[in-house]
Amino acid sequence: MGLAVLLVGCSGIDTDVPGEDPVKVGDPVPAFSVTMQDGNNFNSRELGGMPAMIVFFHTSCADCQRTLPLVQQVYERYEPAGVRFVCIARAQGAAEIQIFWQQYRLTLPWSAQEDRSVYSLFAASRIPRVYVVDRSGIVRAIYHDNPCPGYNDLAASLDAVL
Repeated sequence: MGLAVLLVGCSGIDTDVPGEDPVKVGDPVPAFSVTMQDGNNFNSRELGGMPAMIVFFHTSCADCQRTLPLVQQVYERYEPAGVRFVCIARAQGAAEIQIFWQQYRLTLPWSAQEDRSVYSLFAASRIPRVYVVDRSGIVRAIYHDNPCPGYNDLAASLDAVL
């Protein structure tokens, strides 16, 4: 099973901090651990041998609102093929996320994060953020809000790491 994480960013949402992103294509995934919506912990060390998509988001971000349903479609296609997906909020609590997930009928695994501690390991600004990670834990593609990725972009990146 692979891991997909989506990082999402929008201007005006918990004001962005200018600076260079700490993670670039070709870098290893930073070490992090989050509690998922089902109460289980996810640790990035669990990715060994599994491709993944890591997504950062905030549900009030218009670009995230457009991107997350596309990630859901990708999830439905690639999770059975062994890709691991992890969606991590950028400074947002569980109650708001649950409402959004229900409204959009999303089944993606997510983690509420009240701050930017995990997000800041990956990026300085911009959401949504999507990181495609290969089986060896190396970031092979990064997408953000300029332009937002399409379904075909995300699917092609996952095909390349499977």
